[in-house]
Amino acid sequence: MSPNHDPAPVFPLSAIQGQPTLVQALLLAAIEPQLGGVLIRGPRGTAKSTAARALADLLAPAPFVTLPLGASIEHVTGSLDLSKALSGHEVGFAPGLIAKAHDGVLYVDEINLLPDAIVDVLLDVAASGINRIERDGISHSHAARFVLIGTMNPEEGMLRPQLLDRLGLCVQLDNAQDPQLRSSIVKARLRFDLDPQGFVQSHASRQQEIRQQLAQARSRCRNPSELAWSDAVHEAVALQCIAAQVDGLRADLVMLRAARALAAWQGSHSITPAHVAEVAPLVLQHRASQSPPDSASQLRQPPAATPSAQPPATPATPSGTGGAGRTEPDTQAPASHSPATREPGATSSLPQDAGPGLEQPPAGWGQAQAVSSVVFEAQQADAMAQAALEALAAKKARASGPLR
Repeated sequence: MSPNHDPAPVFPLSAIQGQPTLVQALLLAAIEPQLGGVLIRGPRGTAKSTAARALADLLAPAPFVTLPLGASIEHVTGSLDLSKALSGHEVGFAPGLIAKAHDGVLYVDEINLLPDAIVDVLLDVAASGINRIERDGISHSHAARFVLIGTMNPEEGMLRPQLLDRLGLCVQLDNAQDPQLRSSIVKARLRFDLDPQGFVQSHASRQQEIRQQLAQARSRCRNPSELAWSDAVHEAVALQCIAAQVDGLRADLVMLRAARALAAWQGSHSITPAHVAEVAPLVLQHRASQSPPDSASQLRQPPAATPSAQPPATPATPSGTGGAGRTEPDTQAPASHSPATREPGATSSLPQDAGPGLEQPPAGWGQAQAVSSVVFEAQQADAMAQAALEALAAKKARASGPLR
C-alpha cells in the first residue's frame, strides 16, 4: 500500500475535544520516535483513527501509511531480488510499508489482530530506527524512522504481554459520559463534515503554533547536551517503576525519554521529577503489575501489619496450699475465638475481605496469619484441657478428704 497523499482536509488535532491524554501521547511520540510508538485502547468511535491522521497532518509532508491486517511479512518489510545479487549486481530491494512510512506515521488499526511475527518486526524497527531484511545469506538495511500508532478494542482480543511491553506509551480511552462534552464533540464533527475547508481554516492559527512548537521540541531532543537527566530524575523514574512492579528496565528507559520529550515540548530548561510524574501513567498503563502508591515515600515502608491475636490466658493458679484452695478455672474460650460464638461463615482471626475502602494484604500474608491463628487455637485448647484436668483432680481431692 502506498502512502496516503489524499488532499482531502483532515480533522485538526487542535480541534479534538475530551482526549487531552491522547493528544499529549501522540505529540510525545512525534517528538521522540525512540519511545516505540503509542498504543491506543478503547471502544469504537473514540477518535483513535482521527487523532492518528491529525498527527500525520501536523508532520506534513510526511507520509501517512496504513498497514492492512492481511499484509504479509514481505509486504511490510520489503523484499530482496536474489537473482540480481547472484549475478553480481547490487542487491535489488523492493520497498515495503516500513520504508514508505519513513519520517512519517505508520498506522495499524486493530494491532491486536495482526500476526505476532509482524508485530515483532514493527516494534523492532520502531525502537531501532533501522529496517534489516535478510534472506538466504543476503541482507539489506535502510533507515526507518516513523511514529508507530496502533489501535485496538480490548473486547476483540489482547496483545501478548511481551508485545505490550515493547510499545512505548499507552492510552486508555472511554466513551464521553458528560452530556455537554458529548454534544460539543458532535457539533464540531458536524461543522467539519458540512464545511471541511472552513473548519480547518478556523483552526489554522493554532495548528501552525503546534507545528512550530513540535519542530522546536524535536530539535532539542536531538541535541544530547540540551536536556540532561539528573540523579533526582533517575531516582523518580526508578521509584515509579518499582512501585508498579514492572518487569525489566524497558519502562525506565521509555519513561526517561518521555520525560525529556515533555520537557522539550514545554520549553523547560531542565527535566524534573514533575515531568516524570506526568508521563508515568502513559508508560505504566500497560506494564504495571499493580497501581503505584500515592506517594513515593510509601515505597520505602513495609505494609502495616494487622495486630495479631492476643496470647492465650494462663490457667488459674492455686491460692494457698493444697488442692482445696484451687479456684475453678474459666474453661470457656474468648468470644472472638470460640467456635460456638463465631458467626456462620466467619473465619478465625482475619477477615478475608478488607472491604472496598482498604487495601488487600500482600501475597502470602494471609497464609502466615492463618497458620498463626491455628497454632494459637491449638495452644488455647491445650490450656483449656489442662485446666479442666486440674479442676477434676481438685474435685476428687475434696470428695475423698473425709474418708482419710
